Amino acid sequence: MNYENCPINSIICIDMKCFYASCIALLEGLDVMEVPIAVIGNFQQPGSIVLAASPPMKERFRIKTGNRLFEIPNHPDIRLFEPKMSFFLDMSMAITQLIAQFVPREAIHVYSVDESFIDLTGCEKIWGTPEQTAKAIQLAIFQQFRIRSAAGLGPNMLIAKLALDLEAKKTGFVEWTYEDIPKKLWPVRPLSKMWGIGRQMEVNLNNMGIFTVGGLANMSLEALEQRFGVMGNQLYYHAHGIDYSTFGEPIVSGQISFGKGQMLMRDYAKRSEICVVLLEMCEDVARRTRTAGYAGRTISLGLSYSKAAMTKGFHRSKTIVDPTNETMVIYNVCKDLLDLHFAGEPARQLSVRISNVEQERSIQLDLFDTGKEQRLLLGHTVDSIRERFGATSILRAVSYTKSGTAIERKRLVGGHLA
Repeated sequence: MNYENCPINSIICIDMKCFYASCIALLEGLDVMEVPIAVIGNFQQPGSIVLAASPPMKERFRIKTGNRLFEIPNHPDIRLFEPKMSFFLDMSMAITQLIAQFVPREAIHVYSVDESFIDLTGCEKIWGTPEQTAKAIQLAIFQQFRIRSAAGLGPNMLIAKLALDLEAKKTGFVEWTYEDIPKKLWPVRPLSKMWGIGRQMEVNLNNMGIFTVGGLANMSLEALEQRFGVMGNQLYYHAHGIDYSTFGEPIVSGQISFGKGQMLMRDYAKRSEICVVLLEMCEDVARRTRTAGYAGRTISLGLSYSKAAMTKGFHRSKTIVDPTNETMVIYNVCKDLLDLHFAGEPARQLSVRISNVEQERSIQLDLFDTGKEQRLLLGHTVDSIRERFGATSILRAVSYTKSGTAIERKRLVGGHLA
């Protein structure tokens, strides 16, 4: 691969290690490196997930993110806390403000509550080399907030992210160049370890005989484009470390989608109960899609069963002819997918996503569906009311039943206690 015309910038992707646990430790006056700490979604639910665990919790008790509350041993050294999402968000903003002392604000792209991209290009005369600047930022964050971090440095956002995920989270800091791709990225397997490749895509690639990133990079570009379209083109070039996206834009251009996942607070065994939550989730996904000015053709439903279930969950998609952002259209597709794949076991987690999107103005009115224009207008009207008066100012009747979750989740931030 010829990298001569590829962008060469100085971009770091920085991640706050054990962010939730570190924030709690700061708040409680504890040492996150000495005290076994676990942040639990909800003390009232034995099956509630561990959202974060300190290094001693992982090393001494083998408890990490994703474990359940009932799996945590009863030990006097262990400290358990519920999340304080408002505080976590305040800490995230404070860290961003600290980073802004090193670079202009437009050079900071906040990727998540604990992870950001920073463009260090042009800062050499002020702070030294990109490596020196990155380490100075890491040191400042630790000195002010006692939060350790890891940073990957690369010539573009993609390589910076890969360097972080695949190496820097173990070493603290690492720099990757284009020349490092064959020896550091290509051996990676399974494919889902590479950022941008999910489990379903991994299965699709495995079915093509591709099991490593190197295998993907050496696959025929034409074959990938024929199989996956534009996504195949992106997969091929990303396997070579090539990323032409503008700083701050999605790394995978064209991969815009809108989704929502929800961990249920109890087992939902009946289809009718599941459909209540599905309708609430579809309404939220449709609202976000409309607000962004998009409509989509591919609707995906994911369902994970309770641990006591005898079968695995599923993730299935259906592509419809006309793009949509209507709640009930999305909901009806999800119901169809549920009817096809639901095994009747208790459900514990749901996800809904709409992808394959295009601008909303591409929606065509139907001569045989005279109510379509009114429904589109009604959707935007309801969105405006909720934007002004709150998410629960208008609710569907199902949200007031025992199966509904919208009212209870109103008091949460990011799905957890504020």
